[in-house]
Amino acid sequence: MRHTLPLAPQFYVTAPQSCPYLADRMERKLFTALQGDSATKLNDSLSKQGFRRSQNVLYRPSCTDCSACLSARIDVSAFNPNKSQRRTLRRNNYLERRTTSAWATEEQFDLFRRYLDSRHSDGGMADMDVFEFAAMVEETPIRTRVIEYVDRDSGKLVAVCLTDLLDDGTSMVYSFYDPERRADSLGTYVILDHIEISREAGLPHVYLGYWVPGSAKMGYKSNFSGLEVFRGGEWETFQGEEAYDAQLHPLSTDPIAEQVANISLPDLSHPVKR
Repeated sequence: MRHTLPLAPQFYVTAPQSCPYLADRMERKLFTALQGDSATKLNDSLSKQGFRRSQNVLYRPSCTDCSACLSARIDVSAFNPNKSQRRTLRRNNYLERRTTSAWATEEQFDLFRRYLDSRHSDGGMADMDVFEFAAMVEETPIRTRVIEYVDRDSGKLVAVCLTDLLDDGTSMVYSFYDPERRADSLGTYVILDHIEISREAGLPHVYLGYWVPGSAKMGYKSNFSGLEVFRGGEWETFQGEEAYDAQLHPLSTDPIAEQVANISLPDLSHPVKR
């Protein structure tokens, strides 16, 4: 008997766990599997609706009493670097960008471990081993690239970004860099270079993940002009931090069934071969 995947994706909800962004709050995610011939089409569509990819899963926050997390992206045409960002570009002109397939290396993992140990030693990824790292990089059913930044003189790997290619932009899945080069603002530089990558490819957006008001970990994203956030089912130009609240109210989120019903799905059917 031949088994086929269902045409309509099935959505699920994770059990609540501690929020990594806001203290004393609980996090819950709505998610679906990303697989089959329609993976690219589904990823493109749901990314425009606030979802993010992790390996072969698409997810977005769906917390019971909080709707603080907002998906964020940069409108490339509306971006203009400020003075600090222009200095960051000049400071890192010693770096060379190298684009590779989604394949993990020992050099990447060594840099990843040093980054986690320095910046996120108490985070959810702190115990990742080399096999889990390889899975994070390589288990992707869509167009994914590893963007490496190498010191042009020494050949040393300085920064890495796992990047998805969407039909309307680049999506920065996860980035890490040399923690000993704090003065170089490498995290900002990688975002600035992805804006240039999208511009070179004629893509209108750079997807950054989530921006969370009140979270110091996510505050840097509001420093980029052209920022847009996904709120109330649509993208809007970022209004400034004072316009957003880390809401905590039992009516701040819709029921799961209503959230799923409001998701717009692409046509996932396949033409019959004759």
